[in-house]
Amino acid sequence: MLVEQFTQIFRDEHRQVRDTLLDLLEAFLARDRRRITALLNQTAALTGPHFRYEEESMYPALTVIFGDEYIAKLFSDHDRAIGVAKRLVELAGQETLTNQDVTEAVRLIRLLLPHVSDCDGLSIMVERLPEAQVQQILNTRDFTGQAGLNLLAWADQVRSRPAIMPNRA
Repeated sequence: MLVEQFTQIFRDEHRQVRDTLLDLLEAFLARDRRRITALLNQTAALTGPHFRYEEESMYPALTVIFGDEYIAKLFSDHDRAIGVAKRLVELAGQETLTNQDVTEAVRLIRLLLPHVSDCDGLSIMVERLPEAQVQQILNTRDFTGQAGLNLLAWADQVRSRPAIMPNRA
């Protein structure tokens, strides 16, 4: 069934992001700059197409269930996540990582993790959408995957909403 296919894909994507973020947290704690850079690139590659199809197809489809207010919150969560990603890139690009930098990076990564788990639960609401809408979400997912823009490229080149930069620790 189409909904089961969507749910499996969606859950697998969230697991990949979860694992990459947890690995990134460990890399910051170890001050492993090479691994930090690789994991930031991996996270951006995973989340760019994912965030894009959520925003362009899934969130609008779920408005009928959640209403405008909650959907606005989901978009705002992405605004913050993009800001966090930009800040993590800044931290990773410094010549040396201080204790304060590592503490900030860990705090920021931990701010992202609840969105990953909360967002995964949206799949049970997608189950209630007509099959044609689920197919459209999957079609948009295919398109965004083929476009291949990572999170920051998509946010800077395509997305019209601004990122929200996090408060510094």
